[in-house]
Amino acid sequence: QVQLVESGGGLVQPGGSLRLSCAASGTTLPISTMGWYRQAPGQQRESVASITQTGTTNYADFVKGRFTISRDNAKNTVYLQMNSLKPEDTAVYYCKATTYRHYWGQGTQVTVSS
Repeated sequence: QVQLVESGGGLVQPGGSLRLSCAASGTTLPISTMGWYRQAPGQQRESVASITQTGTTNYADFVKGRFTISRDNAKNTVYLQMNSLKPEDTAVYYCKATTYRHYWGQGTQVTVSS
């Protein structure tokens, strides 16, 4: 059973930056892919970015050039550096990890507002 603990959310002004972290624990199995999703009020959960164990990344078009996903395999931790934040980035951000099944974190709120 994998436990995911997210941190780093908060309130930031438009144009600002935040860095999210997600630490995985509770497994000796390799975690093949880790990623970030988000869900705004009244909206479906959507993929933001993902990264494989070998470092291959994938980004949603709406974050390309602004967000960067990275990963520390030794720590089973994934990061999301978010720059040039916009009000429409406001959402609960969820971490996802995949072994032979998917695991989700509890979510961390990101609010972009002046």
